[in-house]
Amino acid sequence: MNIGDKAPDFLGKDENGKDIHLSDYKGQKVVIYFYPKDSTPGCTTEACNLRDNYSELSKQGYAVIGVSIDDEASHRKFIEKNDLPFTLIADTDKRLVQEFGVWGEKQMYGRSYMGTLRTTFIVDEEGIICKIITPKEIKVKEHAAQILG
Repeated sequence: MNIGDKAPDFLGKDENGKDIHLSDYKGQKVVIYFYPKDSTPGCTTEACNLRDNYSELSKQGYAVIGVSIDDEASHRKFIEKNDLPFTLIADTDKRLVQEFGVWGEKQMYGRSYMGTLRTTFIVDEEGIICKIITPKEIKVKEHAAQILG
């Protein structure tokens, strides 16, 4: 997905197994942020930064949706543990990470493996991607400011 592309309407199932569509957020800007794994240090820091700035994001017209390949039970635990006020998509079949082009090769401790590349897409009120914050740009401790900036 690139800036100017129409984002897909069907996003997937949330932490409760409910189908989530972009059209459910008509008239709002939507932050779709992809992250590697529930309850890991960087992902928790990023989610908590979005939580702590959620009222400002909402005030400025943004809805927030997190996406990882973790399952619904993992997402429910992550939400409860960190008091997250937004939806998390359980992309267990990797459909959405592949559709958005954020499933790719990563490196850690000298080994290569496939995983989710931490990326944020901002979708305007018409469902068009208007901004992408790439893995190299994302600062997990300041992510809300990056979105609002």
